[in-house]
Amino acid sequence: MKCVINRRAEFSAAHRYWLPELSAAENQAKFGAGSNFPGHGHNYVLYVSLEGEIDEYGMVMNLSEVKPVIGDQIVNQLNNAYLNEVWPEFQETLPTTENVARVIWQRLEPYLPVVNIRLFEHSQLWADYQGNNMEASLTVGTHFSAAHRLARPDLTYEENCEIYGKCARPHGHGHNYHLEMTVTGEIDPRTGMIVNLEKLHQVLEEVVVDPLDHYFLNEDVPYFAEVVPTAENIAVYIAQLLQQPTSELGVTLEKIKLIESPNNACEINCRCLSESHSSQTKREPALASS
Repeated sequence: MKCVINRRAEFSAAHRYWLPELSAAENQAKFGAGSNFPGHGHNYVLYVSLEGEIDEYGMVMNLSEVKPVIGDQIVNQLNNAYLNEVWPEFQETLPTTENVARVIWQRLEPYLPVVNIRLFEHSQLWADYQGNNMEASLTVGTHFSAAHRLARPDLTYEENCEIYGKCARPHGHGHNYHLEMTVTGEIDPRTGMIVNLEKLHQVLEEVVVDPLDHYFLNEDVPYFAEVVPTAENIAVYIAQLLQQPTSELGVTLEKIKLIESPNNACEINCRCLSESHSSQTKREPALASS
């Protein structure tokens, strides 16, 4: 039986987004504050996922053997280093989060059965790489506060209370929602980016946070006049809002995760959502003609 295990590691390192073939103004326009001299640092958190058969000792691999490999090949070389100079790969392609994850995979693959590298730059930004040439995923997090009431207009108050419990009370209640958006794209062989991060954050703010933050969803968002704003339906709505603007940035919207509280969260596979919407659209003309 195959099993995936994960090993966690940490390192602190600095980097700078700067291309010598560009002027200072061009670097500033492309990379923003990331181009500032002499660079900036992060406390990176690394998760290495390994897959294999469970052996007679109940292990995929002995973690006492995994730890020194990650230490020798990655942590000891990157910790307290300036990434642009520590490995030759980062002189060719800048050490963005997604590209660092890619190169870590390449350096570990000869020694370990790697199936995923997840690298956190900080708690609201991380990259995943699974060995697919230059393809990587980037996840960014944000938050908004909003109120909602769970009730269907076609049901009585008693019927709604039977289904939704306290959440059906007439004046609603609020949450501090945490949102994670994952996009997938090709790492640019020079900039190391799958997408301009500042523009991605701008899309999140303008398309999701500004229209939802500090609103009563049932009353202030027309979509939820007809749709009960459960966490699941809010996540679907956000995915629908983000599909076109992320596509215009050159990446594919992969996943939306909405955390309503420490106890409640939901995830939407946006590729499936897109395929479902596409299939529905294709069927509509036939239905209309009948």
